[in-house]
Amino acid sequence: MGAAAVARHDVGHVVGVSSAGHGWPVPAGVLSAAFAMDAELSASGAAYRALSMPFYMENLLRQLDAIREQGAFYLTCAGDLPLASIATRDIADTAAGLLADPSWTGQENLPVFGPDRLTPDGMAEVISQELGRPVAYRRMGIDDYASLLRSQGADDQAVKDLTEAFAAQEQGVYDADWATAEPTTTDFRTWCRNVLKPAAEAHAS
Repeated sequence: MGAAAVARHDVGHVVGVSSAGHGWPVPAGVLSAAFAMDAELSASGAAYRALSMPFYMENLLRQLDAIREQGAFYLTCAGDLPLASIATRDIADTAAGLLADPSWTGQENLPVFGPDRLTPDGMAEVISQELGRPVAYRRMGIDDYASLLRSQGADDQAVKDLTEAFAAQEQGVYDADWATAEPTTTDFRTWCRNVLKPAAEAHAS
């Protein structure tokens, strides 16, 4: 349907918000759905750029309660291995630049990664410094994460899609794109100072 709509309206250039990890050989839940979207839009024949991103820094905003009340945030990845991340402002800037100057042609995946190579433990240190109080990283097992999703009302398909995505993240789905990406400008500390800290202060008021 997407490809047909692009062709029907004679759209010459399309920019998609996708995921890093194209070519990943096993199902990866919501990441696989993004790859399928890219294939659909590429079939339109329009010039296409799939912005291929890793973990969004903004995902941490969902954990403001845990950060404030428990002094911790939770993910399923190892605390001592680098976690690729990106600020949504850099995604928007990249997309806007492509749409404002559509001189590009062809169809490509464009990795969009932030400049840091922080581990989750390292992220916790930065958060602690910027918020002025101790915040730790706590690793959550995939099964525990699935149980949490179910307790929040997620159905079986949503649990499957999300746990597969996090499992792929643990297994290095972002690594190949990370190795070739030109880093964007917003580092994790700047994002914490400009986004996370104001959100935490507003959340506490």
